[in-house]
Amino acid sequence: MSKKLYVGNLSYQVTSATLEDMFAAHGAVRSAQVVTDRDTGGSKGFGFVEMADDQGANNAIRALHDQEVDGRRLVVNEARPREERSGGGGGGGGARGGFRSRR
Repeated sequence: MSKKLYVGNLSYQVTSATLEDMFAAHGAVRSAQVVTDRDTGGSKGFGFVEMADDQGANNAIRALHDQEVDGRRLVVNEARPREERSGGGGGGGGARGGFRSRR
């Protein structure tokens, strides 16, 4: 069964391909993705790697967590499930945030 890992404190130069290469030395990688800002396209400094099995994931965590890469200490652990977020935009109203008519 595959296991998804969170990888934090990445250098902004790390790409999804280099992230995959980093983890491939420790087991089979199903996917690797550096999270990017939707406006700038630049890295947000973290990503996710899906390892093919638990053994590879555990090997990668042991080998890479707290290791220095490009001058930054990596944070590698099992990813938490994504939280549900409500759709819809902002509310408003009230004296501070919303539009008030002055009659």
